[in-house]
Amino acid sequence: MAPQAVPSYNPAVSSAPKRLDHDLDKFHEECALFGIYGTSDAAAHTALGLHALQHRGQEASGIVTFDGRHFHNHRAAGLVGDIFGEQSVIAKLKGYSAIGHNRYATTGGSSDRNIQPIFADFDFGGLALAHNGNLTNAYLLRKELVRIGCLFQSTTDTEVINHLIARSNYSTVVDRVIDALGRVKGAYSLLLLTNEALLGVRDPLGVRPLVIGRLEDSWILTSESCALDIIGARFVRDVEPGEIVIVDGNGLRSIKPFTREKRRFCVFEHIYFARPDSRVEGIGVYDARKRIGIQLATESPVPADVVVPVPDSGVPAAIGYAARSGLPFELGIIRNHYVGRTFIEPADHIRHLGVRLKHNANRAHIEGKRVILVDDSIVRGTTSMKIVEMVRNAGAREVHMRIAAPPTTDPCFYGIDTPEREKLLASRYDVAGMAKFIGVDSLAFLSIDGLYRAMGLPGRDPNNPTFCDACFTGDYPISLDDVTGVEDRQLSLLVESA
Repeated sequence: MAPQAVPSYNPAVSSAPKRLDHDLDKFHEECALFGIYGTSDAAAHTALGLHALQHRGQEASGIVTFDGRHFHNHRAAGLVGDIFGEQSVIAKLKGYSAIGHNRYATTGGSSDRNIQPIFADFDFGGLALAHNGNLTNAYLLRKELVRIGCLFQSTTDTEVINHLIARSNYSTVVDRVIDALGRVKGAYSLLLLTNEALLGVRDPLGVRPLVIGRLEDSWILTSESCALDIIGARFVRDVEPGEIVIVDGNGLRSIKPFTREKRRFCVFEHIYFARPDSRVEGIGVYDARKRIGIQLATESPVPADVVVPVPDSGVPAAIGYAARSGLPFELGIIRNHYVGRTFIEPADHIRHLGVRLKHNANRAHIEGKRVILVDDSIVRGTTSMKIVEMVRNAGAREVHMRIAAPPTTDPCFYGIDTPEREKLLASRYDVAGMAKFIGVDSLAFLSIDGLYRAMGLPGRDPNNPTFCDACFTGDYPISLDDVTGVEDRQLSLLVESA
């Protein structure tokens, strides 16, 4: 057999597979988490929760359950409904506790061996682990662990945590987890399922979300409150930054073993990632996005006839913009929700259709009008350029674009799939240059202070910011050891055969 190619492992750059052009021009959250303890329908509830969180990851999904004696596991590439839609699959996942994960590959790529939850047998029993976020010293830790003989089965940063837990000298699972996480840096929300308990953890800065829910006698830990709604559970509270929540037969208890840090929740959750009907960090996402639109209209008005959102993520901000400006709101662009990657990938000769596969202009509400397009962000700018061209071709007299976020100038290293800095439009051009690139009559972004005001704050304190806003400011609250401290990132990781 011919030797397989050996790829490089770069923790700072996504190795996810080829995507459609319009998929490449949006940020993507890495994953979603859902865990439940104390119900005979643990797998079914977890599948429903993951379905509600599908927006946080569409490449793969997995569930691990525990029935009191054995762990059961099913993981596969694809959407939740396709993987867990058959009752026979759920029936095999027996147990009163479960954790599940939706994946969008950032660090490590998207091969089957990287699908979470990952599972391993330890001397204390089994441990399933699911992770939302990204470790910023995973490569350095991995290199050290490999040197002392650890064998890695995946290319994800998450597996580093497993090895650190295995090598800990502490006796209890909780103490081993604390010991392991004391060595990692980065943004993480974790779910861990053991023979005895369900654990949930947030990093000390609380960059990634995790909430607690209650359904009769069951406890739930999940990424967003919308996953509670789908199963009729009630929201209890957010897991605090640096908190470990332990759920077992005695109920729920909490410990805070890590050094207290200044909270730096990812502000992009409010702008784009979280589902509009969720509530994260005490803020209703839909209302926050409407307030962003109101602030955007206050800062950047322009004479026009109609406000049109770029669907779907631009809708709440466009509603707020229209309300503040007194202009009519219209769905001047209609989104096709049924275009999947599998439809277009084999047919490269029609890739030039680009954004038209996903969006179509609603000519009756655009033709002859001065249009304000409202979108959540601009990444590379290629999708914005095509949408502007489509709106002009539908007869718009003027096209103005308003962006419900500051310019995205820097990549994220905390669990968001973003391009390298040189591929971000805002790192290459000023606002006038970006306007010319995408072909609009005018372009304006929400100011960083305006974003904070929309969140109910007086503005951004540069010495004490409330959020992680590194993608707008370059102010990274967690050190980037793998990016700044590593010259050689080559690892011998074989490509899996198709």
